[in-house]
Amino acid sequence: MRHKKTIRWLVGFLLLLHLAALLAGFLAPYSPTTQEREFPYAAPTRIHFVDGSGHFHLRPFVYGVEQSSSDSQISADHLANVHSLRFMVPGERYPVAGWWKSNLHLFGVDAPGKLFLLGTDGYGRDQFSRLWFGSQISLVTPLVATVISLGMGVTLGAMAGFWGGWVDELIMRMAELFVAIPWLYLLFAVRAALPLSISPVGAFLLLVTVIGTVGWARPARLIRSVVLTTRQQDFVLAARAAGATSGSILWQHILPQTWGVVVTQAAILIPQYLLAEVTLSFLGIGVPEPTPSWGNMAGSVQQYSILTSYWWMLIPVIVIIPVMYVYDRLAAALHEPVKSSA
Repeated sequence: MRHKKTIRWLVGFLLLLHLAALLAGFLAPYSPTTQEREFPYAAPTRIHFVDGSGHFHLRPFVYGVEQSSSDSQISADHLANVHSLRFMVPGERYPVAGWWKSNLHLFGVDAPGKLFLLGTDGYGRDQFSRLWFGSQISLVTPLVATVISLGMGVTLGAMAGFWGGWVDELIMRMAELFVAIPWLYLLFAVRAALPLSISPVGAFLLLVTVIGTVGWARPARLIRSVVLTTRQQDFVLAARAAGATSGSILWQHILPQTWGVVVTQAAILIPQYLLAEVTLSFLGIGVPEPTPSWGNMAGSVQQYSILTSYWWMLIPVIVIIPVMYVYDRLAAALHEPVKSSA
């Protein structure tokens, strides 16, 4: 069916995107912290196939660049200095999924050539490389936070719906409290209680813990409603009459009925948490520099002069749009009724 095909395409795109984020070091030609101070705010490097003499080259190449008299610009292409684009080249070492290290990069140019596909920032750091390494934070944070939210939501929602009584009353009152909590101000308060200097790992754990913990209430309410309905179904009553324990009934017969809600909620929560991470890092209370994330990369455009002069600094903001759109389409597709193919 058409909507199933749409779901497959959307899920496939997201899987490829997250795989690319996992392989950021391989796709990026430079380390995200490598600075080229002589090239601040360098414009994106143009890739050529035809040289100044009109000769066509099978291998793409870039021209060498020189520093101009301006502190913030790069001069025109230095036509006398040609650097071929090479694939599967050795370079700076990088961790792969935190398990081992490699120095193999998908592409690059030989020194002293420079390849800045998306330009550089004020420190001369390659924006293309930082964008891929930043995706590891900006894409993994919402995934982990969603796992925390749904884990708590499924557990507490199932308990409230299955046992009812004072358990239901207590959990639902807690859910109302968490729905009312302004998570942004809560994070401000938690961050203010921590040391001024915090490691990237500590900032990451802070983000996922606060965002994931505050967001469990709405999924819990939906899970509770599904459990309340399912526990009255004939197959559940038959299992109970057959002597099945409460734990086995809940695990084998009721929780599988909540799978659709869990998947749909995941598709809704992940983009919300992605936007939350970007917002917090943009405001300076997320992952600190020099570790990149899409949020702290976008933070530089808070300066009007940068916003108006260097358009490529907006790219971290722009890439968020298609990711949010795909998740929105996926959530909408999961809500569509499954039609019979007959």
